Amino acid sequence: MFRDIYVTFYQFLSTFGAMCLFFLRLLQHTPGVLVKRFGLVSYQIYNAGALSIVIIMVSGLFVGGVLGLQAYSNLERFNAEDTTGIFAGFALIKEIGPVITALLFAGRAGTALASEIGLMKATDQLSAMEMMAINPLSYVAVPRFLGGVISMPLLTAVFTTVGLLGAHLVAVELLGVDVGAYWQQLQSALDMEDVREGIIKSVVFGVVASLLAVWEGYNSIPTAEGVGRATTRTVVITAIAVLVFDFMITAWIL
Repeated sequence: MFRDIYVTFYQFLSTFGAMCLFFLRLLQHTPGVLVKRFGLVSYQIYNAGALSIVIIMVSGLFVGGVLGLQAYSNLERFNAEDTTGIFAGFALIKEIGPVITALLFAGRAGTALASEIGLMKATDQLSAMEMMAINPLSYVAVPRFLGGVISMPLLTAVFTTVGLLGAHLVAVELLGVDVGAYWQQLQSALDMEDVREGIIKSVVFGVVASLLAVWEGYNSIPTAEGVGRATTRTVVITAIAVLVFDFMITAWIL
């Protein structure tokens, strides 16, 4: 048992160290890619961000609606229905918006990135690039990494905005909360510190989700089964990492 624990811990440290070195290599090539291959980055922003906008908006609308229902039903007991906007705003901007957006990003864009890079490795496209003196990191990995990092804060903003709209529709239009009180209470309670917390989380989650997706695809076993396992690990590990970092950032800010 102790030997298995030691081997598992050693493998975790080895993988974590290799991933950190991989992240540093991505950062090393980032300035050159932004200058010379920004077209690839913009396409990856479209691939990871614009193509995910539908699921983000639909999810945000219904999540906001659920928050409106829950807030109203609980605050009604204390005759504080007008503060429904505060409940929905704090939950969406500081917590639910960045976290759920990151999980949806991992399920839609992260799996696409991992499987795409893994398939390129399985079909020897990465090796062919090396034979032609083209660095696969700067041509394949870095644009996809940057596309995910840039897309995540934008998707989080869309999710939060649509979620606030969904909460407004439920609380104001369906349940009869005063529209002026709803938005006035929300604006008076929130400040830039709350918005800054949501922005920090969205950026960190974007780096984590994009790095894990690119790492899993780039280091996958070049077989159909290996690509499938890499795609599965991308979703699972990203979900765990997002929740861990969410706790760490919240504890640090508080």
